[in-house]
Amino acid sequence: MPQLTTPPKDNPILTEPQTETAKPKKKGKSLPPKLIIKLGKFVWTTLWHIMMSNLAPRNKQGAYIRPSSQFRNFIGTEADNPYPPAAGRYHLYVGLSCPWAHRTLVVRALKGLEDAISVSIVSPSPIEGGWVFNEEELGCRTLAELYQLAKPGYTGRSTVPVLWDSQTKTIVNNESSEIIVMLNSQFNEFAKNPTLDLYPEEQRDKMDEWNEKIYHSVNNGVYRCGFAQTQEAYNQVCNELFATLDEIDAALETSRYLCGDRVTLADVRLFTTLFRFDVAYYGIFKCNRRRIRDYQNLGAYLRDVYQLPGVADTCNLEAVKQDYYGNLFPLNPGGIIPSGPDMTNLLEPHDRENVGKESVVSVKTDKL
Repeated sequence: MPQLTTPPKDNPILTEPQTETAKPKKKGKSLPPKLIIKLGKFVWTTLWHIMMSNLAPRNKQGAYIRPSSQFRNFIGTEADNPYPPAAGRYHLYVGLSCPWAHRTLVVRALKGLEDAISVSIVSPSPIEGGWVFNEEELGCRTLAELYQLAKPGYTGRSTVPVLWDSQTKTIVNNESSEIIVMLNSQFNEFAKNPTLDLYPEEQRDKMDEWNEKIYHSVNNGVYRCGFAQTQEAYNQVCNELFATLDEIDAALETSRYLCGDRVTLADVRLFTTLFRFDVAYYGIFKCNRRRIRDYQNLGAYLRDVYQLPGVADTCNLEAVKQDYYGNLFPLNPGGIIPSGPDMTNLLEPHDRENVGKESVVSVKTDKL
């Protein structure tokens, strides 16, 4: 076989680099890196503030201000009330990732109202800039169009949950805290668990006290952390958030639930935020001082509520991750969705059945 004396020019492995004779490439003109960084930061920050102003309105200090719900009618048995209780008349529109909408699904499950109140799922679309239907409903493709159907000319936010009246084709209420009160009390004749009272009269003062504190510092607090547009605003609300979580954890040392030994609407309102905390708020909303599972009492309490009959079926972790990480573009421009965390711990024993009872027994023993 003849020996090769000259390496083939098209073989990059055999061909030796011709560094001595190769002509140097001309460098293109470019801005200094420092200027590029400054320009990029200025452009992105400007665009970020524009996008955030629509996503999350703020005050002069850069703190997130949540707009109020606009539809505030009630279902009731009063003679002049146009919205009387009925099975099959009312419909819920919810997003599986939304903690406010999730409240209504939890109460619906606990009360056993699945046959009386139907549900449609909507999904957030970053392109549409709002919630969209998986399939067209009532001639509407988006939730914003449904709001227009209920109130032509409506210019407010189109949010979930929506309690819809199919008879008058209008929105009865879109405030979750009021919808869950109605679901608890106004549909008992159609409920599978009519004797379950999640808003008992004798506990309302304590419940309302917890609700006010938890709404401001925890339910809305995680959003105020994630949507804060200044360091000062973030620091303040982050301190409030974890101070309140510490307070709740201490209270749960001697009480199975927030208001005693039975679950109430106060627990439902807290649960839907705690369920999303480790998987979403801890990361994308910068609530990362501590996970819920790291709290001795809060972690077990979360498992306790999650394991109540029907509650787990209302929970969708993948939807939570997809919607928070995949659709909140200003907070996660790359749209990369984390693979974790592992939330199978929610199925572990909570051992909270006797919390509070031990202290009662101890007090009685001491008196003897």
